[in-house]
Amino acid sequence: MKILITGGAGFIGSNFIHYWLKNYPNDQIINLDALTYAGNLDNLLDVADNLHYKFVKGDITDPKLVNETVKGVDLIVHFAAETHVDRSVKDSAAFIKTNVEGTRVLLEAAKNNGNIRFHHVSTDEVFGSLGPNDPKFNETTPYDPRSPYSASKAASDHLVRAYYHTHKLPITISNCSNNYGPYQYPEKLIPLFITNLLEGKKVPVYGQGLNIRDWIHVDDHNRGVDLIIKKGKIGETYCLGGNQEMSNLEITKLILELTGQDETMIEYVSDRPGHDLRYAIDFKKAQTELGWQPTIDFKNGLQATIDWYKNNPAWWQKLKVKIKKINVSN
Repeated sequence: MKILITGGAGFIGSNFIHYWLKNYPNDQIINLDALTYAGNLDNLLDVADNLHYKFVKGDITDPKLVNETVKGVDLIVHFAAETHVDRSVKDSAAFIKTNVEGTRVLLEAAKNNGNIRFHHVSTDEVFGSLGPNDPKFNETTPYDPRSPYSASKAASDHLVRAYYHTHKLPITISNCSNNYGPYQYPEKLIPLFITNLLEGKKVPVYGQGLNIRDWIHVDDHNRGVDLIIKKGKIGETYCLGGNQEMSNLEITKLILELTGQDETMIEYVSDRPGHDLRYAIDFKKAQTELGWQPTIDFKNGLQATIDWYKNNPAWWQKLKVKIKKINVSN
């Protein structure tokens, strides 16, 4: 196959490219990425010279470029998105442009170039917030986004479904819980905390650290996306979760334990506005229809992630300098 990956220089997208080239070495991959602050070609240095891989720098909101890029493509896997909730609270404009308009441009291009198979990667945050004892999110959970980021992703999900119903575009959607693993931009909780500790800095925990997230290793996520592409029913949504609910304080303490630090390294900070209490995914549909379930033990996966950041300081140190400059400019 010839596959277009959008946002392939980002965290999940770059891991997906590594996964796909390893498992399907004869397929052709085009990576379309605008290389905004979180896009990083260093994530893909080891495949840059692969004859089955091509990088195209460009914005998914550019109709001319997108239409040219999708010609001859068999499959579009759409990762490209603005994703950081805190940034969306400060300024939502880029989230609406990329996540909504960018998705629309891609869908139009897929429709106008032979109804290209389209897989859309979304998030559990579109479902809103769960109480401590509420049942987990599943494919029938009503949408109830609470941040500009999750609202923009919800809008993109609705657009994808609309193109299926209106134009018979062959789509699938995946809604996934919080990812972790190598190449994650160090403004997110796990890489931020790991790299802060490696620098001898404290870790900032929102509020009392009681917010709960369901964690999944990026490799388990991408294996799920692969199975949805190969075996999923057209027009359907599949939820992918890690079956690993932890409060932010619990995961902080585990990171401290695995890095040989103690709780004096915790700094409690003011909570984020509209901070959702709990996310959790029920992945029974993917398990039943696709034979998928997460396989990477969380503690082992977290230790491997810590080791990766320990062994790749040159990758993250320059990114943290960039984050500091951005925060100062804000």
